[in-house]
Order: sequence, then C-alpha cells, then structure tokens
Amino acid sequence: QVQLVESGGGLVQSGGSLRLSCVMSGLSFYDYILNWYRQAPGKERELVASISTERERTNYDDSVKGRFTIAAHPAMNTLYLQMTSLKPEDTALYICNADGQERGVFWGQGTQVTVSS
Repeated sequence: QVQLVESGGGLVQSGGSLRLSCVMSGLSFYDYILNWYRQAPGKERELVASISTERERTNYDDSVKGRFTIAAHPAMNTLYLQMTSLKPEDTALYICNADGQERGVFWGQGTQVTVSS
C-alpha cells in the first residue's frame, strides 16, 4: 500500500524559510516523477516543483524559481521542499505527489504553510 505523509508546514513571517518533508512508503523513487503541489483557498491546485530521480532533473514554477529547492533522498524514502524568501502569496496547503503513470498516481494529505506579512 502506497502512503505519502507530509510534515514541516507552519506559520512563518515574510522572508522566512521552511523545509517540507514527504515520507513515501510502498513505492520506488526511481519509478515515479515526484512533485510538490500547492492549493490556496479558492484557487486551483498548482504544480510547484518536480524531480525525476532517475534522470536527476528538476523543474520549478516561475513563481518559486530561485527560492524553492526540491530534493529526493531515496535511501530515506523522503521528498523535500526547501522554501526560502517566503512571501504571503506562498500561503497554501502543500501536497506531495508521486506520478508513476501506468503504475498509478498517489497523493498525500498536505501540510499547511502560512506566511504572514
């Protein structure tokens, strides 16, 4: 059974930093594209960052480039999102995702990030 469990969210002042973690069980990192999404109240869910462990490639939404870093630690079955220079518009529920195409797509429950101005 695949499980994704996020942690690390919280309340932080504008300009601050947080590191989100997503522990994944029941899957192999190398078979999936690993993603962080976020969803703010009243807005669509948006893709923030992606990593392909097999190809060692990362991609970021323009709104977070240079501020967020996605990283995977296969030995610990953990996906990270290091967030710096946080802005109030980064406030959202952050959700990790594993996309294995025919192997399935899996979601965590999310961790709330709130950035105060």
